[in-house]
Amino acid sequence: MNEKSWLHSKFMLVIVGCMAVLYILIMGNLLFVSGRTPGVYYQYNLIPFETIRPLLLERERYHTDAWVKNLFGNIVLFIPLGICIPWLFRRCRLFLTFTCTVVLILLGVEVTQLITRVGSFDVDDIILNTIGAWIGYVGFKLFLFPPGRTRN
Repeated sequence: MNEKSWLHSKFMLVIVGCMAVLYILIMGNLLFVSGRTPGVYYQYNLIPFETIRPLLLERERYHTDAWVKNLFGNIVLFIPLGICIPWLFRRCRLFLTFTCTVVLILLGVEVTQLITRVGSFDVDDIILNTIGAWIGYVGFKLFLFPPGRTRN
């Protein structure tokens, strides 16, 4: 399919760009405004799978609400990132470039949370958020470049 298709048109780029701005505003609120809990002891996790492991292996210890929010919330909320980044930035259409970009963005978010003490720095959030972005990336690739379709 040629690059002049409606999916690659300037109109679609503007639509996706506007959706990306809206997504950034919503996520900024979720990650930096609504997560503010003054006076509470700040916790952080630097050990991979330290918070994921108990959620998976000791699920009965957690309310379903907490389990779903911590695991699936961290994945689902970042699926749009996996769609917007490669759609808006051609260089990020290669998996490795995309993954490096996502991890750097997520690391920036987590470090900002650590410095500002809003939310909590958790390396497991980076892992789960990256999985969500990968799901979005796969969806983007399958939607725009389905198997069997030639690229001109």
